[in-house]
Amino acid sequence: MWRKLRIVVLLLVLATVAQSAWLARTRAAKWDNTLWVVVYPINGDGSETVSRYIDGLNDATFEPIVSFFKLEARKYGLELVQPLEVKRGPSLTSKPPAPPFGGGGLEVIFWSLKLRYWAHRNDDYDGPRPEVRIFVAYFDPALSPRLPHSTGLQKGLIGVVNAFARADMDGSNHVVIAHELLHTLGATDKYDFVNNRPSFPDGFADPHANPLYPQSQAEIMAGRIPRSPARADIPAGMDEVVIGARTAREINWVKAP
Repeated sequence: MWRKLRIVVLLLVLATVAQSAWLARTRAAKWDNTLWVVVYPINGDGSETVSRYIDGLNDATFEPIVSFFKLEARKYGLELVQPLEVKRGPSLTSKPPAPPFGGGGLEVIFWSLKLRYWAHRNDDYDGPRPEVRIFVAYFDPALSPRLPHSTGLQKGLIGVVNAFARADMDGSNHVVIAHELLHTLGATDKYDFVNNRPSFPDGFADPHANPLYPQSQAEIMAGRIPRSPARADIPAGMDEVVIGARTAREINWVKAP
């Protein structure tokens, strides 16, 4: 009896969370108002190095992301002057449920529900209710030179990012955060999943360039700068990425022809 009651209560909570997420997605897709984004730092490896780094994070840390969206929106004629605002949220000790990479459809759905419930339980931001929540687990690069894949969940407007806790890597962290943020808004990946190189033409910042290589910037959903047919570099910061035409359509900045 009690087990069934707990399941019913959990389902009611998840239904409420899902309804709130649907309303937030609907508002976000219209771009009538500034999108409120909150970044929640997490100490990914529990080290003192990461703790000190997180202590130094503030709203200004994420200003390059705000400026990037403002600049790109202007290129596409978006009337909204300030597309989004990014704020530093409270640090969390709890970690999000790990995604089932390689899992089946039911596993992914179950993980999605668990993540949305976890995000609901760990949203203690003291300010306007965020429409998009990005949970960033920071790691000491000396201990973790390679990081797990980051994810962005459109249903729930939640991003889970793995990043490096080093000031000189803030730029590349911003690119990953912006990439996953765009996933929550409906943007799709534009790279080859086999070799991680940008797909032509949508994964190129300038697909009409002649010669095509080398490119000087990356399409943000491709994540790499195509230097040659066999080489693509990770961008160092927001000044090395752009939002391409297809991505702009996917996030409703321009209408599909």
